[in-house]
Amino acid sequence: MKLTTLTFAAAVAASPALADLVIPDLSYRTGPYAAGGIPFSDGYQDYFTLLNERDGGIGGVPVRVIECETGYNTEKGVECYEATKGEGALVYQPLSTGITYQLIPKATADGIPIHTLGYGRTSAANGAIFRNVFNYPANYWDAASVAVKYLMQENDGSIEGKDIALVYHNSAYGKEPIRTLEELSKKHGFNLNTLAVDHPGQEQKSQWLQIRRERPDYVLMWGWGVMNQVAIQEAANIRYPMENFIGNWWAGAEHDVTPAGMAANGYKSLNMNAVEDMPVFAEIQATVIDAGKNAGDGSNLGSVLYTRGMYAAMLTAEAIRKAQEIHGVDDITPQQMRDGMEALEITDARMEELGMPGVGPVFSVSCEDHGGSGKGLVQQWNAEAKTWEVLTDFIEPDEEIIAPLVKADSEAFAAENNITAGCS
Repeated sequence: MKLTTLTFAAAVAASPALADLVIPDLSYRTGPYAAGGIPFSDGYQDYFTLLNERDGGIGGVPVRVIECETGYNTEKGVECYEATKGEGALVYQPLSTGITYQLIPKATADGIPIHTLGYGRTSAANGAIFRNVFNYPANYWDAASVAVKYLMQENDGSIEGKDIALVYHNSAYGKEPIRTLEELSKKHGFNLNTLAVDHPGQEQKSQWLQIRRERPDYVLMWGWGVMNQVAIQEAANIRYPMENFIGNWWAGAEHDVTPAGMAANGYKSLNMNAVEDMPVFAEIQATVIDAGKNAGDGSNLGSVLYTRGMYAAMLTAEAIRKAQEIHGVDDITPQQMRDGMEALEITDARMEELGMPGVGPVFSVSCEDHGGSGKGLVQQWNAEAKTWEVLTDFIEPDEEIIAPLVKADSEAFAAENNITAGCS
């Protein structure tokens, strides 16, 4: 079901009351970030459709996905939340750090969990304070640490004295890794320079002229949407070595690199999910796309962000199963969904059984830890083959740096909002 906030209320009034598992999809198929929003939403919805068509839903209860277009706009995202929450929404995947920040107090008050897969408020990993927010399997501070660990591996264990520039989206999203990188620079002795790029990111010439002048050893990027494409082209224009240019996991999809053609060859990025073929893709092709039940046009199947949307849906489905198991009911409530998310465990055996072996790292969730493993891998674009090649295994973040930052930030949030931390 694809709805705008304007048409949603009328559709709800006309809908019959049915027992189902309601999953809102706060999508963005329009605007400067649509190139990333479309494949994620396609993968997210198609996996639930697969479960409905193949298994009759989850635990015998069908999944009803309600898509609401946000345009990656925070105000519209909040409107979509308000329009859909009364439908019995079990969990929200905002797919925007700005929307996430606005929804945390609202969803917490309403008792509805939020899943921010690799984005959002990083300190929400502290589940004793952020009881209704989950950011497994990893967060932005993990990503910053993984990138630095990779650079250390590439430099025989030391990046002391190296110059690293961070090109970031000038928003809550883009600013998230700065504190972590500052702490990592103190620990490892590298020099950090930050360069903000204003929304939507189409104008970056001054930033890349500065990079051309200063010639940092490495450039890290926290970009999204058109910003990524422009940055990669600008890097190519100044002949910056692509193998030293590394994006985070929201700056490493096919559409980020293909516009630059061969000039993007060698560009690297992080990823929180695997990029190889998986048996589940054949199932989705046969059961969903060939049957004409797909959310999009079917062309995104197997791409980086389609896979990530599918992965997010799988984690949601597994949490629903866990909630059904814990509470002994099939048609669960949002609070029961929260319990399932907090008891979630993803194993190699289960991913294999689901037809997506190694799609992500093994991890488990607890009240104290809503953040998962924090691991990420590094991939590199092969422009000739038009494919991402995985360079590393999943790399663990530096918890010596990350854990104290999460603790300090989450405790400050608790103090500001009169929250008493605890697990019960």
